[in-house]
Amino acid sequence: MTGEPTAGVQGLFAAVYGGAQDTVVQLLRAGVPAEATDEDGQSALYLAAVSDEPGVARLLLAAGADPDRASGEDGADLPLCGAACGGHTEVVRALLAGGAQPDRREAFGFTAVAWAVVQGFADTLEALLEHGADPDLPGPGGERPLVLAARRGSPAAVRALLRHGAGLHDEGAREAALAEALRWSALDVEHELRAGLRHAYGDGYGTVVRRIVADGSQSVLVELVRDDGTPVAGREQQTGHAAVATVLEAELAVATPYEELALRALRCGDPERDDWLESVAALWRRGDEETFQSVAAWCASDDPLRRAFAADALGRLGSAPAHGTQDANGDAGAGPFTARAVALLGELSRTAEEPEPACAAVRALGRCGDPSALPEILRHAGHPDGGVRRSVALALREVLAAAPGADGGAVRALVALSGDAWASVRAGAVPALAGVPADAAELREALAARLDDPDAGTAAWAAYGLAVRQDARAVDALARILAEEDPAGHARATALDAVRYVPDGEDRLRLESTLPRRSHA
Repeated sequence: MTGEPTAGVQGLFAAVYGGAQDTVVQLLRAGVPAEATDEDGQSALYLAAVSDEPGVARLLLAAGADPDRASGEDGADLPLCGAACGGHTEVVRALLAGGAQPDRREAFGFTAVAWAVVQGFADTLEALLEHGADPDLPGPGGERPLVLAARRGSPAAVRALLRHGAGLHDEGAREAALAEALRWSALDVEHELRAGLRHAYGDGYGTVVRRIVADGSQSVLVELVRDDGTPVAGREQQTGHAAVATVLEAELAVATPYEELALRALRCGDPERDDWLESVAALWRRGDEETFQSVAAWCASDDPLRRAFAADALGRLGSAPAHGTQDANGDAGAGPFTARAVALLGELSRTAEEPEPACAAVRALGRCGDPSALPEILRHAGHPDGGVRRSVALALREVLAAAPGADGGAVRALVALSGDAWASVRAGAVPALAGVPADAAELREALAARLDDPDAGTAAWAAYGLAVRQDARAVDALARILAEEDPAGHARATALDAVRYVPDGEDRLRLESTLPRRSHA
């Protein structure tokens, strides 16, 4: 269409922008073309793509909109690239299901994969790769996606590309990505972003820096602002370059020195982030005597964070092999380092004065999955630090899952921890208590006491534990959670899973037909 849009087209664009699917259906049925464009040459489908409206996109595709039709005055914008640039994964899936070609290029040589990588949207990247996008197709300037992901500092994006064969048939791609990750690992990301912005826009602006930790990585956002605080420009990048390097080294069979792996974790300083986790995983994959001895030596460090890292690594080395055997009681077989790891971790947990190594040692004892670790774990059940008590709850859950026949006071400790003043401790203890094979009045009463817990996830696990035990008190709690909690949340998912344990009858039918009363943003 050319010229001034008709009232029908204007109404369609307003409906697309507002996500009004019923109105979109009505206008399409009234004859407004699905291929309609506005005065700037933007298509309705492109607007749906960049506005994150997967339902509207599906309606337009079903009505005949071309998923590969370029949009804009110069025809430079593709719906798939627009969706990928914004991380709109469900729109990407809708467009691909509607026939969009995953490797088409738009202006400046960008592909949807390149957009997803440089913006750090690993879920979107995964969707594109699942639908056949080429993991090695160069992006702007001829750079490989793996190199772009390494520069971005996104371990999740790098893992996705490697899972789909990136670099297998592109000689030097993995080596180039590793070199880029190592180069950025030595740089201050905030300084580099700030310098890039000042080079592009000059020195006459202030800067605002924000740091966001999500999905195992920290992102740094640097913005230039005017004196009144108005943003001028910004750049954002993840900081998981050390983790990316560790992942790529594993793919290339590069034996990174033990001390370097430790330093990568310690520079990050957060056991929940990828830089730390990948270093631990690298040590676990080696799994030889030399590795064990190096890790054990770190237990004597004066640095509490290094001792925490040593504990984490010992927990992995002491865990049963991935395909371990089971003993006569159905318990998982021990790994080759289990006994020595449990002894070292027990000593570390007893002597740790700071919460960090104490938490790490207790969690690591649980990860070993060995019932012989129970006395050392239980020793800390009354620790004054809530983080340590939470570690006890999580560790007990892991030991009991690996060795269901074990107890040794674990259930009694979980009963006490399920009533802890700290919500995070209860959130660790109640799921563990729910999964205990035993059934006793004390256990049931502890679960029943948590049916109204302020944390919906904890309440859901309490109801689950009672439902498994055919306790009628679970029914009303399950009904409340199913009706009131986020339809896509963990609490409702746990409650739905629990319904199968409710005996057939009126209560079961009521629960199975309970719908959420409201959606959650």
